[in-house]
Amino acid sequence: MHPTYWFSKSIPLALVLTVAPAYAEPTQEDINELRLQIERVSQENQELREQVDSIASTPSEDGITLGGAVRFQYVLADYDSGQKSRGGDLGFDIFRLDFNGRMGDVILSAQYRWFEYMDAFRHAYFGYHFTEEWQGQAGIVIQPFGVMPYNSHSYFFNSTFYVGLEDNPGAGIRFLRRSEHWDLDFAFILNDELGGSTGFVRSLADRYNYDVVGIRLPGEGIYDDPLQLAGENNTFMTRVARKWHFDETRMLELGVSAQIGDFHDGEQSVGDRRNYGVHAVYNTGPWEFHAQYATYDYKLDIENIGVVLGAYAYFDTIPTSADIYTGNIAYNLPVSLGPISHLTFYNNYSLITNKRGLNDDTTMNVLGVAVTAGGMYTYIDLVTAKNQPFIGGTIGEDGGSTNTRFNINFGYYF
Repeated sequence: MHPTYWFSKSIPLALVLTVAPAYAEPTQEDINELRLQIERVSQENQELREQVDSIASTPSEDGITLGGAVRFQYVLADYDSGQKSRGGDLGFDIFRLDFNGRMGDVILSAQYRWFEYMDAFRHAYFGYHFTEEWQGQAGIVIQPFGVMPYNSHSYFFNSTFYVGLEDNPGAGIRFLRRSEHWDLDFAFILNDELGGSTGFVRSLADRYNYDVVGIRLPGEGIYDDPLQLAGENNTFMTRVARKWHFDETRMLELGVSAQIGDFHDGEQSVGDRRNYGVHAVYNTGPWEFHAQYATYDYKLDIENIGVVLGAYAYFDTIPTSADIYTGNIAYNLPVSLGPISHLTFYNNYSLITNKRGLNDDTTMNVLGVAVTAGGMYTYIDLVTAKNQPFIGGTIGEDGGSTNTRFNINFGYYF
């Protein structure tokens, strides 16, 4: 039976934007000004996302700011017959605490998450601004790759998340530059956030994002605990993105990413890993478009039928090589509808194909809207997918069916 655990995505801070309510008989000048404000939303959203990526703003005084969230979720899935007969399920999703601030010249940032079935940290690092554009980070950092900070708009991310290529933390150092025209990232990740294959943890599956934790041997089940451990080790990463600002509302970003590293079983190297990607982001007023191609290739020294991933308190399997295509479109709309101040309509599409040893592709399409109302933030998603984790399937097996999941995830941020 496929796991039905739930996970939670960090809120993009830009979606807490508000505009003044409409008033009677506006002039044409007022209407033009309001249109201009709406057109600026997407660019402001991008700039604030960069702040979430911890470059743009740093507290001017010593101290740590405490924040967080509590979220709940309603689910109705066609692949769960019992749930359909109950009319869906409503339950607790996550409690989260965020710590951000500085002590002297040292920047501090951490986030920890509690679920019903596990707890895990997303990141925990200290940093230093070498210049206004350059920052260094050390600890559990977010690994740079592709469209950042998220290659998606929905609660479910894109399929890149489920192979560890979106919003994935790792233990090491990262240097990043953010300027008007360039994003540069260079990182060395020694091992995953739980200490690799020899980390002293309760379970290698209790983590926020998917990492390789073992080699799937012939004869094992797709969700079995791994018998042959293997952890990500000594990975060098780079991400380079060039930005063109055509006017106040239109921006194009083109970028390339690479990750080259090793797998280690605790005693010796058991293979190597190569991940590459190219991406594009285009903002034009309220519209935002993402396109990305990524490929990963794991060459292992042990006979296998794939690699074992751990996350969200369960183990899964993916092929040792695949290509991933993603495309996203979003429309940002400031509104004044009672407490609702902002709506983001989106469609996110993923395709995983050319899987080594498998014939069937993984597809996922998420049609949804994100709703901001004061401190409340809600994702309303309709997901249609095949061979996709959390939608009744798995990336590492043929023969899956097309499933649908209706999901409302709502919570309060403080």
